[in-house]
Amino acid sequence: MDKDELTAWALKNGWQVMAGAPSLTKPSNPKEAIVRMAFKATVVNLEVKKPAGKWEKVSGEAYGKIQPDPDTGVPQGLGFEKIPSFSMLMQENKDAQVFASMGGMGKRR
Repeated sequence: MDKDELTAWALKNGWQVMAGAPSLTKPSNPKEAIVRMAFKATVVNLEVKKPAGKWEKVSGEAYGKIQPDPDTGVPQGLGFEKIPSFSMLMQENKDAQVFASMGGMGKRR
């Protein structure tokens, strides 16, 4: 998968582009990215934001070695399959996007 394919997959699965990188946000603070894909010339890194605000690389792989899972489409090689919390965070972000797109849902009193 290349940068464009990874970005397209991410945007379909709850990620949003923040500061130029596909990112996942905190459910409690949707304006703060806590996971991002940092694209380099030949590799993509999966980074997590530490409480102090610094980004830490948790995995990385060359574009040519990243392949979509034949059943789910999830990019294999970046560590998504090894860290279940990423799947949960992606689902929470995707659900938040769906509910936000519904709009018109007034506040409950």
